[in-house]
Amino acid sequence: MSDTVTQSLSPIGGEFKDPGCEAVFQAERLPEKFRHIRLLFILSALLNTLFLISDWRFYGEPHFQVAFSARLTVIAIALACYFAARRATGFCQAERVMLAWEWINAIAVGFLVSSHSDLALLVVLMLPSIYYLAVPTSFRWSVASGIGCSAIMLFGYVWPEGDKSDLVGLILAMVMLNLALILVVSRSNRLGRLEWLALQAERRAKNELAESRAMFESLFRTVPLPLVVVREDGSFINFNDAAVAFFGATSQMLGIQSVREFYANPEDRDNFLSILHKEGRTVDFETTVRTADGSLRNVLIAGTKFKTGGETYIISALVDITDRKAAEERVWRAASHDPLTDLPNRALFQGRFEQALAEAQHNSHSLALLLIDLDDFKSINDALGHDAGDAFLQEMARRLRKLVSKDDTVARLGGDEFVVILHSDATPEGTLSFVKTMLEELRRPFLFKSENISGRASVGIAIYPEHDTRPSELLKDADLALYSAKAKGRNRAAIYSPEMRDTIERKVTLVREIQDAVTQNLIVPYYQPKVNLFTGDIIGFEALARWDHPTQGLLAPISFAAAFEDPELSIAVGEHMIRRVAEDIRAWREQGIMCGRIAVNLSTAQFNWVGLARRFLEIVQRAGVDPKQMEIEITETVFLGRSSLHVATVLKQFHDSGVRIALDDFGTGYASLIHLKQFPVDDIKIDQSFIRDVEHDTESAAIVNAVLELGKSLEMDVIAEGVETEGQAEFLREHGCLYAQGNLYAHPMPASEVAPFLVRGLKVAV
Repeated sequence: MSDTVTQSLSPIGGEFKDPGCEAVFQAERLPEKFRHIRLLFILSALLNTLFLISDWRFYGEPHFQVAFSARLTVIAIALACYFAARRATGFCQAERVMLAWEWINAIAVGFLVSSHSDLALLVVLMLPSIYYLAVPTSFRWSVASGIGCSAIMLFGYVWPEGDKSDLVGLILAMVMLNLALILVVSRSNRLGRLEWLALQAERRAKNELAESRAMFESLFRTVPLPLVVVREDGSFINFNDAAVAFFGATSQMLGIQSVREFYANPEDRDNFLSILHKEGRTVDFETTVRTADGSLRNVLIAGTKFKTGGETYIISALVDITDRKAAEERVWRAASHDPLTDLPNRALFQGRFEQALAEAQHNSHSLALLLIDLDDFKSINDALGHDAGDAFLQEMARRLRKLVSKDDTVARLGGDEFVVILHSDATPEGTLSFVKTMLEELRRPFLFKSENISGRASVGIAIYPEHDTRPSELLKDADLALYSAKAKGRNRAAIYSPEMRDTIERKVTLVREIQDAVTQNLIVPYYQPKVNLFTGDIIGFEALARWDHPTQGLLAPISFAAAFEDPELSIAVGEHMIRRVAEDIRAWREQGIMCGRIAVNLSTAQFNWVGLARRFLEIVQRAGVDPKQMEIEITETVFLGRSSLHVATVLKQFHDSGVRIALDDFGTGYASLIHLKQFPVDDIKIDQSFIRDVEHDTESAAIVNAVLELGKSLEMDVIAEGVETEGQAEFLREHGCLYAQGNLYAHPMPASEVAPFLVRGLKVAV
């Protein structure tokens, strides 16, 4: 023990000079002291109880009463101090309890030894010894209690009736006993504290060693480079966290006994050891290792040998160079593959397609080209967001790859368009069978963020050499077949036929002619009145588009409906009709003619335009027409073209501006009740297909009646379209239909005939 430590102890009492240090020592020993003093009090109570029983033999003698009372006091104070000690929380509290026990116990025993029994002298000498040696008080109180107890014992033994002839000798014996016990207590205190200091030093050393080991272990574990420590025979000693992350698991988890098993080529391990034994270390040993998932990684290994405990170990650091090795391949893939689906892009597809055609020509085989368009991609993007759209494309790409063989090619041309080259000797029947399976697989739903998404696709098929031999022409053939599949309702496949080219050419010609017709003002509105079935009042008109063809005369929309599939042309025709109708309303108003509300039909393509409502109202207001004089008629196909939020926003803009909204062809679409609930619809128009058969077809009559009841419940006006006979009108009146439209009242008429019609027939006979 160093001099500094020794000097920190009191030379007399052996306690720490520093009160704080002494308090720490006492606090650490406190639980043991509590146990010790409780045991001391219990033993005192038990032994004195036995002595009390023994003292009954003196019953009747003069000293019995004194002895009995003193013995009861000793037992009582022992028990009282036992319970007091149980409630003590610190050394000072416990010490006060022990001091109370010592002094009260000494006084009571002083009365006992006054009996001068055979044991009295032994007790006189023993009790102070117990105070010094058995009661764990501080040194000053041990000395004070020991000396005080000795004085009390001596007084009780010799006073007032004791033999005083040996008093001097007894006093000297007590003095010597106290001095000896003081030395014993001092030495015991000193040794106990020196032992405690030694234990503290050992504990600190162990903690420092543990902290050092922990720091080294932490450094080893947290180094970002994978580190592996092995014996020369390859058996494992340790991994750091980066190594576990790199390999995907520990050697124990993988059941691997030697590092050699990580090498893709075990001979590389021998080469590594050869360099290490020759040079002692290596920094750029290149090899390939296998990770837990079976993948191969290119790495550089830096290794060195070290000895500890007489055994040689090897510590190795790994640097993953897989990415660097794959850099050129990534550059190539970036230029030739779609980044979202990792499928070949258009450029790579073109090269593979030309190569496939050359091989098919050389081997006299046929092949099939499938052009695939995902029907629901736009609605998924609009309804669920672009992340859902990306996930949808990735899932469709994965399924397509899974369906084809390794010799076939799946590529993404862009957007929602994919292409497949089937290299097998293709026939129309076999290809259609494959496409049927493919469409079923693409339709199977998958889960994305708790949403079930299912895909539908339209497929155009072209076969080499049956349809063509040139790559560009085969692509055109597949594209025409795809267009045909979409025109037939989507979610199906079509094989190219020469008639498809004629259809497309006719459509292109028609689109060009319609564009010219709009420019030349040949698309004109014809107006059919809407009447009140009970009063005969004309409440307004529906503006129907007609083409005043230079050679074919007046054409209804059915003759040029294909042109409305072109979004830009559809918007142009729609704007033209709105402008013509607004101008006609203004002209009638200037003539003093009230025409009621004029309804115009808006197509699905127009609703795909974000600025529809703003542009519509701008045209109407520029013509000086109140928007409340306008009504728009839409079909349920509008709700399929864009997200419900977009449609609701546009319809609200119309509704807030006073434009009335009618749902046309009601009953022929799907989920009509949902649309009536979600969107601000004012009127319901019963499709003429139900009105046509209402007199003799019970199902049509039931449907019409149901729609009328629905209109009443929802407080919407119901208008019957296509009323041709008086019988139909009578049925509608009987069932509460308020409004009707049809040739029974008037055929669609040009704007020039509307004013005379209104002047001539404000009332229609009913």
